[in-house]
Amino acid sequence: MESSYDRGAEDVGNIVALEHVNVTVPDQQLATLFYISGLGLTRDPYLMTGPRNMWVNVGRSQFHLPTNKPQVLRGATGLVIPDRAALLKRLGRVRKNLEGTAFDFHEDETFVEATCPWGNRIRCHEPSPRFGPIALGMPYVEFDVPPGTAEGICRFYSEIMGTRAQVTEDAGGRAARVCAGVGQTLLFRETDRPIPDYDGHHVAIYVADFSGPYRRLRERGLIFEESNRWQYRFKDIVDPRDGKPLFAIEHEVRSMTSPMFMRPLVNRDPSQNIMRYSPGHDALNWGMALEE
Repeated sequence: MESSYDRGAEDVGNIVALEHVNVTVPDQQLATLFYISGLGLTRDPYLMTGPRNMWVNVGRSQFHLPTNKPQVLRGATGLVIPDRAALLKRLGRVRKNLEGTAFDFHEDETFVEATCPWGNRIRCHEPSPRFGPIALGMPYVEFDVPPGTAEGICRFYSEIMGTRAQVTEDAGGRAARVCAGVGQTLLFRETDRPIPDYDGHHVAIYVADFSGPYRRLRERGLIFEESNRWQYRFKDIVDPRDGKPLFAIEHEVRSMTSPMFMRPLVNRDPSQNIMRYSPGHDALNWGMALEE
């Protein structure tokens, strides 16, 4: 019996989840105003609850925000956040308290771009079929990379990390598109603009084949931290053909056997307030129903 389905369309690849983006911030109060009050996200109530670090939930992903000098991701983090009008109102309400920082926001045709107090760009999209079943989440992280690197970056992720990757071209230009989980992508977009020096920010991913990429990375001298039995780190993306460095972004690589894998995250409904409280509506569902 022949199938009418494109079975390859459902392949994910070895990277099964993009878990978090980590940037350090110098002021936790300003970070709270932006990420919690402005974007409407949720502080993790269980881990990193002290005054020196904050984990911020967005669907099944997070921002990690330890206190230190500011780090700025070289590109943009994409989020799915429902209700654009409510988002714009929240961002407008925090503007006065964030005066004198890099904070700003503006509307594009397909997203709202908000800039954090230290320059990180967050693109906020409404839920759509483009992002699959995500009603609240982190569908992509986009990095600015030098011209001519997209093919080599694709080779790195397909041959070393064992995941799906392809070179694409759209209105934004040429890019390496790397599958990083269900509805999640690492996007490396070529640009002629100057790219700042790498400042140490990182992303965390979960992989199904934990030892294969480890072995291939170690053979090339790319592992720089043996974190624990469930985690290791690398930062240099190289072309497997000749070892040429292409881009630097630290990867916190975790196994699916890690006790942190698929840890349930609390997501609040930011529209709730004490003046118009609706019982039973404190939580916000991160997923949408799938259509056949």
